Amino acid sequence: MNTPEENFEQTGLKLPPAPTPLGVYKPYLIDGKYLYVSGHGTVQDDKSLIIGRIGETIDMENGKLAARQVGLAILSTIKTNLGSLNKVKRVIKVLGMVNCTPDFEKHPYIINGCSELFAQVWGPENGIGVRSAVGFGSLPDNIPVEIEALFELE
Repeated sequence: MNTPEENFEQTGLKLPPAPTPLGVYKPYLIDGKYLYVSGHGTVQDDKSLIIGRIGETIDMENGKLAARQVGLAILSTIKTNLGSLNKVKRVIKVLGMVNCTPDFEKHPYIINGCSELFAQVWGPENGIGVRSAVGFGSLPDNIPVEIEALFELE
């Protein structure tokens, strides 16, 4: 059985730099055996953000890729601050927020971009937790997706 680090390596994806807070909050907080990760955005390798609104300037497939990019930013925060993805035992909860037009209805499809990544890293048993995927009229800096998560530590 592979470790989360080995599983991530097999994806062939690259982690962006861990984002730094642009407001008054902590990017993560450990409470006992739980790791709370603040809402993360679409940080790319060059620290720029994916910008746009699903159903307006971004289609569903690119929205799903934006959610995967948010998942990568969350993984980067974990690895940068805890030292290894192996320190996380399982995903407990994911809250996915989608910046979309009022008529857009496929929020879960978009957030699957992140959820599928977590399932690849921690496996189907530990990488899939409970989840909410909801639409918003706007998100900070006009990012298409913001995601926060709760994990259980080893």
